[in-house]
Amino acid sequence: MSDGKRRTAGRPPGPGKSSSGHSQSLVRGLTLLERLAATPGGLALSELAEAVDLAPSTTHRLLQALHGQGFVTQDAELGVWKIDVKTFRIGNSFLEARDFVATSRPFLRRLTAQTGETANLGIRDGGTAVFLAQSESPQMMRMITRLGSRAPLHASGVGKALMAWLPDDEFERILAERGLARVTANTLHTPEALRADLAEIRRRGYACDREEHAIGLHCVAACLHDEHSTPLAAISVSGPMARIPETRLAELGELVRDTAAEITARLGGRVPSPSESLAEA
Repeated sequence: MSDGKRRTAGRPPGPGKSSSGHSQSLVRGLTLLERLAATPGGLALSELAEAVDLAPSTTHRLLQALHGQGFVTQDAELGVWKIDVKTFRIGNSFLEARDFVATSRPFLRRLTAQTGETANLGIRDGGTAVFLAQSESPQMMRMITRLGSRAPLHASGVGKALMAWLPDDEFERILAERGLARVTANTLHTPEALRADLAEIRRRGYACDREEHAIGLHCVAACLHDEHSTPLAAISVSGPMARIPETRLAELGELVRDTAAEITARLGGRVPSPSESLAEA
């Protein structure tokens, strides 16, 4: 390759060769993938077009391009579009790249063996908690969360465990952007009630979800921290109230808290003190 060609390789396109059209198509294509990933049963073309606010013709053109690359597939019988195996592989590579996911898996299995209940691992994505790993309870009646599903931070054990260690400005930003919508009648829906609960979470080291995300379900959760004491992820144990009554929450909460501290230590992280804010950590 000549020196002249080397110097121009990778340059932005010159006048008349704007890449804005390609960028817009890329963003729209990724939006379609996001919507399909959030709908495991798939969506018809018209439903997908309406969901992402695009013309059906534009949506179909983008789907054909994604289909050609193996990112989406169409169910021949139902006619709906779904994510395909390449999207799964890319998502799976994300999990493999995050060391804390692989490190946490044996601890999740141990929690299930110790408690008989489902153990989960989740991270924060903006104002929601996203579940990345799970060890299922062997019980016939058990809590199961689809991997990749989301829950509001303020209305889930994992979410509140992560939220408890956020800096004040980040906490206020989430409140302003997302509010505190009620998921159940037990959801903490006022800033005052939520702040008081988060202070208690920091004091005892674990969060409790008392039917705040789903009626009949109790959950305890604790945060994993990195070397700067920044929230990295959170683990939880969840199950029906029949097996996790109020009287069992403290016992399970302490177990999950101690397990989270073990994982944090294994990752080279540091658990902050109850009075420590992220700004001080």
